[in-house]
Amino acid sequence: MIKRAERTNFVWAGIAVFLLVCLDQWTKYLAVRYLKEAEPIVIIRQVFELFYLENRGAAFGIFQNQRWIFLVLTAVTMVLLLWFYKRLPVDRRYLPLRICVVSIFAGAVGNMIDRIKNGYVVDFFYFKWIDFPVFNVADIYVTVSVIAALLLSFFYYTEEEMQEWRGR
Repeated sequence: MIKRAERTNFVWAGIAVFLLVCLDQWTKYLAVRYLKEAEPIVIIRQVFELFYLENRGAAFGIFQNQRWIFLVLTAVTMVLLLWFYKRLPVDRRYLPLRICVVSIFAGAVGNMIDRIKNGYVVDFFYFKWIDFPVFNVADIYVTVSVIAALLLSFFYYTEEEMQEWRGR
């Protein structure tokens, strides 16, 4: 039986995922509307620009046109994230890690929507200075949250705390 605190926690997580996905989809809508078939919008010359790209693969162009791989991996990732989220103690100390899980989940959903709806992911942020792969808001959610979760696990949570929620 799910406790009231856990149920409330899942409701707030669901609302957060919904809002984050809406923000991601709205920015992609704007990218399609204003950047598709247009010149890139230069924010900082030779450093950063808004550049429309239909990404049919992953970062650095790997797995081009392998949509089914991404859909399966995303679905498995989402199930694992839900399992992990449920195992985390409902305690203020674990809120940063819960936020990371919610953000990663939202990023996965945002890009999955694109893959199902379009067959590709809309990307539009481009750091020209370092020729970094073009990315989107969902990618930011995932990347920043994974890095934050790693930092939290190495420097914030003790080994005993991690063993506690692993054993739940």
